[in-house]
Amino acid sequence: MRFLFVHQNFPGQFRHVSAALAARGHEVVALGVNRAEPIAGVRHLLYEEPKLDHKTAGRNPLGPALDELRTKVLRGEAAARAMQALRAGGFEPDVVVVHSGWGEAFFVRDVFPKARFVAYAEYYYGAEGGDTGFDPEFSSGDATLASKRVRIKNTHLLHALNDCDVALAPTGFQKAQHPAWAQERIRVIHEGIDTQRFRPDPEATVTLRNAKLVLRPGDEVVTFVVRQLEPYRGYHVFMRALPLLQKLRPNLRVVLVGGDGTSYGAPPPKGKTWRAIFQEEVQAQLDMERIHFVGRVPHTVLTQLMQVSALHVYLTYPFVLSWSLLEAMSIGCLVLASDTAPVREVIEHGKNGLLTPFFDVEALAHAAAGALKNGKKLRPLREAARQTVVSRYDLASICLPAQVELLEKSSL
Repeated sequence: MRFLFVHQNFPGQFRHVSAALAARGHEVVALGVNRAEPIAGVRHLLYEEPKLDHKTAGRNPLGPALDELRTKVLRGEAAARAMQALRAGGFEPDVVVVHSGWGEAFFVRDVFPKARFVAYAEYYYGAEGGDTGFDPEFSSGDATLASKRVRIKNTHLLHALNDCDVALAPTGFQKAQHPAWAQERIRVIHEGIDTQRFRPDPEATVTLRNAKLVLRPGDEVVTFVVRQLEPYRGYHVFMRALPLLQKLRPNLRVVLVGGDGTSYGAPPPKGKTWRAIFQEEVQAQLDMERIHFVGRVPHTVLTQLMQVSALHVYLTYPFVLSWSLLEAMSIGCLVLASDTAPVREVIEHGKNGLLTPFFDVEALAHAAAGALKNGKKLRPLREAARQTVVSRYDLASICLPAQVELLEKSSL
């Protein structure tokens, strides 16, 4: 069979399944805009990212949403031109798999009307119990305007859901955010966690060069890992909890992994970063020598950091569940996480981790201090966390076979 994967940042969620299909003898082609490490058997082609000029933001309260939709349409058009070039060169895929989040799925049906179309349905905005309006600190005061913006934000996703034969969502929560009619065609299959790679290692070490410090299992280390240090992943809540946590546990060290950009939600005020804003808010109350911002780190270092962690804190709006949480659980971290819907799908309080209310700063600090104090008693939670991932999200035995089976099926 012939497979085409389309993802502006390929491989993204398609790394393992594209490699597996190539290894099984299928012809696999990928389209994206960014170069990546080669995957054996996968022909990775780049399409030209459209040049975007934002014309409406200053003239219309819906301007940002309209500009975003325009961006998605232009990206879909650019991807379609690349697909047309593939077709002109003789490549007619049996299956096209597209991440629907960036507009690349807009014109798949127009270029390849006979191919089976599989949409990766990562997130649908505005559903009850989701991220929209969750955090009043960063919510628009005009509910009607916010609703209009969300409606526009979902336009390209609706096109993909309407056109596809079947869709994939990684968690039940993410599937449930979609309209009822779309949920009927969404299969829940996670991308999978390599539980042999992400596992405990009592010999792991992490060197913090600037602090001239080596961390090892058994050290009182709290880890906080996100792609970007921003409100969607609870960075502001975590920082506000640190002054009390340091008073309760004066010898702990906190390591924060994440960039200074914005992946989700509104950007910070011009010229500032969310990291700096919330660090400055509490810095006078902190011993900064015991708080370590390490930026973005290689995945191997991130794994080692989780292996030495005494407590891993994960906070999120009701939104896409981070791979980092499942990786931390696979490693056997003691996890303290926000009591939000996507987290409750994988963590049961007191069974395989600990939950705390997202906005309750004092509760977070006390829960973290208690977890550090009772770390030895809570070891069964570490073991149960790993078992949860092994039994439900293991890449080799569960998730990858399910993905391959779905994509290879002659009828969906």
